[in-house]
Amino acid sequence: MIRRGLSAVVALCMLMSLAGCDSKPAETTEVYVFAAASLSRPMEQLEASFEAAHPGVDIIVSTDSSGVLMTQIEEGARCDIFFSAGAKQMNQLTDEGFVDSSSVVEVLRNSLVVVGSVTLGTEVTGLDTLSNGNTIAICDATVPAGRYTRQALVNSGLIEEPEGGIEAITTADLMEALGVEVSEQSNVSKALTAVAEGSCDAGTCYCSDTYGYEDSIVILETIPQDISGSIIYPAGRVTDPEATEDENAMADEFFSYLQSDEAMDVFSIYYFE
Repeated sequence: MIRRGLSAVVALCMLMSLAGCDSKPAETTEVYVFAAASLSRPMEQLEASFEAAHPGVDIIVSTDSSGVLMTQIEEGARCDIFFSAGAKQMNQLTDEGFVDSSSVVEVLRNSLVVVGSVTLGTEVTGLDTLSNGNTIAICDATVPAGRYTRQALVNSGLIEEPEGGIEAITTADLMEALGVEVSEQSNVSKALTAVAEGSCDAGTCYCSDTYGYEDSIVILETIPQDISGSIIYPAGRVTDPEATEDENAMADEFFSYLQSDEAMDVFSIYYFE
């Protein structure tokens, strides 16, 4: 009886194994999204919501400065959707044929703010008094937030625009014009973190970046957009030669989802306009 019982178990296991060999694992539909660093938190929430409603879909979000992401797309990185913090990067990719110009839509707006460290305290009260700080966190000129900051400084008469334009203003130029040490950051999230953690006593970032940091930073000034320039977040569909038909269809669906009322409600939580 025992032998017969064991034989039956072995036979059942063999059948289950054979059945498993015949079945194929479910394929995952992958969508690659490149989004500006300031979009990190809302994109995490939107990614999770979309995947929950679409089993078998994997939304792969990479965040960094818009300039870095643009370069990665130009160098051949897989990307289906580019969500930029500035029109300049989107326009360049459109001109180069990486982004379908007919797909580009302005999804969000933001505001540039001057923030101060709660831990360190600061004598900075806004853009005009950055020279009162000890160390100021400002993004480099390739990052949209760095360009908006430079534009605001030029329009406020705090620094002269060189012949090469806004992007030609170096960190050394900023330190000379403001008379203060400038800590150059490679993306806007790092600029905020430098102030929040007390490495710098003040800096500039987007209003949306301050969400969740209310205990460690204080908004000293919201810079008018007629000074900083309009801070627009365009999104566009990138031509991905490796994408399958299903992946392209799902990329289109997620692209539409980013423009939906549900997505707008999520973005508004994080202080986007």
